Amino acid sequence: MTYPQQLLELIEEFKELGDKRERIEYLFEFATEVNELPRNEWTDETRVRGCQSEAHIRVAIHDNAVHFESAADAQLVQGLMGILTIAIEGQPTSLVLELTPDFASEMGILTSLSPSRSNGFRNMFDKIQQEVRNITG
Repeated sequence: MTYPQQLLELIEEFKELGDKRERIEYLFEFATEVNELPRNEWTDETRVRGCQSEAHIRVAIHDNAVHFESAADAQLVQGLMGILTIAIEGQPTSLVLELTPDFASEMGILTSLSPSRSNGFRNMFDKIQQEVRNITG
């Protein structure tokens, strides 16, 4: 799979970090990358199931490009959403549906997280893809 340029750059940035602690600290910086879903719009439909924190995602498609808003009550989770925003926001639906969460392994972030946080990342990724499938039919 060929990744979008911004995702390739992000993978390289994370690979340059020395250890788990540095990756986790860097991850917090991505919390500001999300297109914020206002807390008063969090619903059962936007909730990410299986996420340790309260996390919400709402997906839309405009001109065959995927757009989403997200938010979480934990900054680390919000940082993971920021990574997904960089990877997915504005990308064609076909690319988003072909994408696998393997890029997170390449970055080394999944091995830096607890198993429940890694699972939560996967659930966020899966929710976005499922919503894209639901919208595109």
